[in-house]
Amino acid sequence: MTDDNGTRKVMILGSGPAGLTAALYAARADLEPLILEGTQPGGQLTITTDVENYPGFEDGIMGPDLIERMRKQAQRFGTKVRFETATEVDLSSRPFRVKSDHGHEYAAHSLIVATGATAKQIGLESEAELMGYGVSACATCDGFFFRDKQLVVVGGGDTAMEEATFLTKFASKVTVVHRRDQLRASKIMQDKAFGNDKIAFEWNAVVSDVVGTREGGVEAVKLTDTVGGEQRSFPCQGLFIAIGHSPNTALFNGELETDSVGYLVVRHPSTRTNVEGVFAAGDVMDPSYRQAITAAGTGCQAALDAERWLDEEGY
Repeated sequence: MTDDNGTRKVMILGSGPAGLTAALYAARADLEPLILEGTQPGGQLTITTDVENYPGFEDGIMGPDLIERMRKQAQRFGTKVRFETATEVDLSSRPFRVKSDHGHEYAAHSLIVATGATAKQIGLESEAELMGYGVSACATCDGFFFRDKQLVVVGGGDTAMEEATFLTKFASKVTVVHRRDQLRASKIMQDKAFGNDKIAFEWNAVVSDVVGTREGGVEAVKLTDTVGGEQRSFPCQGLFIAIGHSPNTALFNGELETDSVGYLVVRHPSTRTNVEGVFAAGDVMDPSYRQAITAAGTGCQAALDAERWLDEEGY
């Protein structure tokens, strides 16, 4: 089933800050972009409460509200947004072909991939229930809200040590919970964490439950010993999950070049991928920063790169 016989100049996969900013710039260039929103319309900002570090909002803004403003701004200039998820992409010939979970098939001369990355979670119901209400996967985004609180960070790699160290700027104490008796983080990151008197460690333990409410926030976590199986309550006012991110790139396996973890590789300083006419923006190609503002920046770059490429190719 095909709902659009025409070939689009630009299609955008993903509707977080990267995808919506790309759409805004593409629409203002009269490229009439089409967005397929994906499985999580709005991206990770939709599960974020207060956003206080996005320029232009001196009193902060709720994550979903920021996304809605971005969406309306892009639509104002002619962006078409559809609540569909790309299920199949053919980049072997032009125009590119994209099939969606609604049974629609689209054709496009250029494609901007802004499918984002998903923070890995422990997998607890209570964790999901309290995400954004005392549970977070981004210390840089949310650390400010936990001033003088006692926090728990789950993980044992570089990301966990970076998050724990950053959180000591605000928290009164940060306890790293790790399932083993030694870290897998690099030596320099371990030394930094061990040398910080605000950071403590709970070895051979996993978080098996989160205690709290959306109204009152996190009150404690339940720890289970990985050796003996004993359980106990550990008081804290916040839980940060730092066990990594998974870029949403499975759709492009074998077609777009990725690094060893799965992030799309771009030809710096541009957003071009290894396939001519395909561009990448946001967390799907950024393992380092993962901020709304940096995602929006690369979305702008991808739209400009796509516009220039289309002009070069005579579209």
